[in-house]
Amino acid sequence: MIANKAEYHIDVLEHSTDAINLLAQASGLGKQVLKDAMQKGAIWHSHGKQTNRIRRAKKPLLPGDKLHLYYNQHILNEHVAPAELLFDEADYSVWYKPYGMRCQGSKWSDHTTMNRFAELNMQPQRNAFIIHRLDRAATGLLILGHSKKATAAIAKLFETRTLDKHYEVIVHGKFSSETVQIDTLVDNKPALSHATLITYNSALNQSKVQVKIDTGRKHQIRIHMASLGHPVVGDRLHGVAEDTAPDLKLTSCYFSFICPLSGKQKTFELPEDYRPKFAEKLP
Repeated sequence: MIANKAEYHIDVLEHSTDAINLLAQASGLGKQVLKDAMQKGAIWHSHGKQTNRIRRAKKPLLPGDKLHLYYNQHILNEHVAPAELLFDEADYSVWYKPYGMRCQGSKWSDHTTMNRFAELNMQPQRNAFIIHRLDRAATGLLILGHSKKATAAIAKLFETRTLDKHYEVIVHGKFSSETVQIDTLVDNKPALSHATLITYNSALNQSKVQVKIDTGRKHQIRIHMASLGHPVVGDRLHGVAEDTAPDLKLTSCYFSFICPLSGKQKTFELPEDYRPKFAEKLP
């Protein structure tokens, strides 16, 4: 019986151009299953000190090379809604990231990541590099780089905080009518957020809030909202354990910066249809 999750590490002993056959013999998995796993980023090739994902079944293999299969059927079966290209600036692009799509792959796969989706679907095709991250459960604007120069230049804007960005969240309770500054430590590191009420829904006792962050700590907005007693709706990690909201109500909505490549002011806003909305009724 073949396990639903297993690792296989195979030494290449002779010249070969058929990774699939070698993997099939070692794992007992079918060739179509292995080809699917290869396309989804679960198969790696080591040559010397370099280890990279392998996508071509006929890639030449040399004695001393190694093949690695990280097989997890549950992960390979994952499916997410497609991302949407909103602004194409050639050297970089701005996308709508849907719920569930990741900003970083794992050894088990990369088929549900933003950069892999972009590489497979952009026209003309380009490499795609992650510049900044959104939580898997968050949605909204995400910038991808298509050259190392653009990626490094825009990443520096995030690092030096010379990029204006804000988010919209829906939180539990009636939020303050005045802008609130939050400086609660995140992972024992300084973190600063500014939150402003957009509107309050009395029927649901929920508030839509705009949040600007001066730092980019992991889960910063979620932790800061929870620290005020207004956890983000759908946040089961830092918020209400029994929250039945289907998705986290946290969305990246706005970027504005001077493009380090062109020197021009650039502003990208998320269309209203993609912004978080109150539920029509209590679940």
